[in-house]
Amino acid sequence: MPKFEALTVSSENRIANIQLNRPDKANAINATMWKELKGVFDWVNGTPEVRVAVLSGQGKHFSAGIDFEFLSAIYNEVSELSEGRRQERLRQIIIGLQDSVTAIERCRKPVIAAIHGACIGGGIDLITACDIRYATVDARFSIKEVDLAIVADTGTLQRLPRLIGDGLFRELAYTGLEFDGVKAHSMGLVNKVFADQPSLLVGVRELANEIAAKSPLAIRGIKETLIYSRDHTVAEGLNYVATWNTAIGLSKDVQEAVTAYFQNRCAEFED
Repeated sequence: MPKFEALTVSSENRIANIQLNRPDKANAINATMWKELKGVFDWVNGTPEVRVAVLSGQGKHFSAGIDFEFLSAIYNEVSELSEGRRQERLRQIIIGLQDSVTAIERCRKPVIAAIHGACIGGGIDLITACDIRYATVDARFSIKEVDLAIVADTGTLQRLPRLIGDGLFRELAYTGLEFDGVKAHSMGLVNKVFADQPSLLVGVRELANEIAAKSPLAIRGIKETLIYSRDHTVAEGLNYVATWNTAIGLSKDVQEAVTAYFQNRCAEFED
């Protein structure tokens, strides 16, 4: 397993537990964390014995968003460049940050977000790239970028409308309105809410264990097909899944699933 500074990472029972680890800064995302987020999800993607990942935050909050010191460092770097090169460099930086968030979505394994405390700005970018979101009732959410006079640019504007609907999303994006876990559940941003963080983590662990027990080939195929279908027509999505199932439809996983069903036992699959 790679070494991380701004993340705490462990793996147990085929589940990778990834924690944002800057609790003294409310897990604000600095340059190191941005880089390590891409690295850890590339690691999850390429590690066969990991079937599911859980993303959470240490301390009192999930994430307060991008670190202001990191923003200042970006400004200082690009301000020294000449016109044209300044804009080119800033665009490169933004695309790199986008890639760190997209690594979550690009990961073939399901990623479950466990959200407590503040989930602000860049924190929402992270959770909208996840497959499933659970939260505490008192979690706090805000698309805060508008209050900083900037446009959210690492995924929220592209992913969140698909989760909660365009009209409601625009209201939140234009105002920066803060809302809690109960509201997040009612709008469809999170699947389930819990009274506190301990019960949240128990619920997330139960879900992760259930997913990890399924065929890894089938789970990876479902995620691939969902993402492809989201960005294509229905006809293209149907053609894609037909090709996918042609490739894995006769796998040992299918044989094991059917055999286990008739033998009234739990199926056991290769990683």
